This record gives sequence, structure tokens and C-alpha cells, in this order.
Amino acid sequence: MKILVETSARHIHVTQQDLETLFGPGAELSFKKALSQPGQFATNERLTLVGPKKSMPNVSILGPVRPATQVEISLTDARSLGLVAPVRESGDVEGSAPCKLVGPCGEVEVSQGVIAAKRHIHTTPEDAVKLGVKDKEVVSVKIDTPERSLIFGDVVVRVSPKFATAMHIDTDESNAAGCSGEVYGEIVR
Repeated sequence: MKILVETSARHIHVTQQDLETLFGPGAELSFKKALSQPGQFATNERLTLVGPKKSMPNVSILGPVRPATQVEISLTDARSLGLVAPVRESGDVEGSAPCKLVGPCGEVEVSQGVIAAKRHIHTTPEDAVKLGVKDKEVVSVKIDTPERSLIFGDVVVRVSPKFATAMHIDTDESNAAGCSGEVYGEIVR
């Protein structure tokens, strides 16, 4: 079974409190487009991400709001910003890098929350059975591209009925494999 491979560019998840600090009291995220995972969406809101070495303007916020503010960047982004972002699963931000977020109405100092997302596969329970995988299993995935085919190791499988089946890699990983357009991978053992 082939798995859709999607490139997850740098983005930010925010709490309601941080959203209101950055965009003003009562602020809400405005829908731009749906993402592949049910209920997740790109917003029209953008922030400037500030690190010790430089700033990155126009970083997308993804919705809906979350219980903790989290910044997901590539390792190249982290080096450029002067941050040491650990490779972690989404939501695992304890002891991760700090940064400053700047919006049109305010700033937020994030004491932790900057990570490079661990490559992963979201899958439904039904597709997990077809793929022969279990939740939290670590697999390898081969991606065939015309000039830079690659096998990615250390891919975490995340199984939930709330997911749509797709693999997520960051921009560094996507570039390393020469991904463009619609790309598929398959689990290799």
C-alpha cells in the first residue's frame, strides 16, 4: 500500500491566550484552507518568528488553537534562527527551544515549544491493519522520485480514527528526496 507523502513547511500552533496577545482581545483564527488531517486548517494569520540570530516573517499559523503554543521548523530554519530545536513528536515540547513570536498587536516570549517535527505517518486503524503497523511503531519508508529516491528511517506511526492516512516530512527532508507534486512512499522492512 502506497502512502501519500506531504511536506510540512514551518508553522506555528497557538493557544487562545497567545492568539489574543498577538492579534488582540477576542481574536479568532480565520480559515484559509483545509489540510489533509480532519479538522486541521491553514489560517490567514501570520507571525514573525524571532531567534537569537535573525527573524523569519510571515510564518503560518495552523488551526484550531491548541492547549500549548508550539513552533515546528526544519533544522535548517533552526540553525538560521540560532536555535537548537530538538527532533520531537508534535506536542512533546518539554525542554525544547525558546523563541519570540511577534504579531500585529503584541509579542509572546515562548519559553519552550520550538521543535523539528519527527517524521511520522498519520493513519486510520483500518489502514494500519492494511499497512501491518501499530501505533507508536517506528518504520522505514522508501520514497521513489526521479533523481533522489531515499529511504527514511525513524518514521513514527500514529494511529487514530481521527486521522487521514498520510506521511509528513519537513522541507529539509522533502528537498533531500527531491519531492515535488504528489509523492507516495511505501513502508519497507
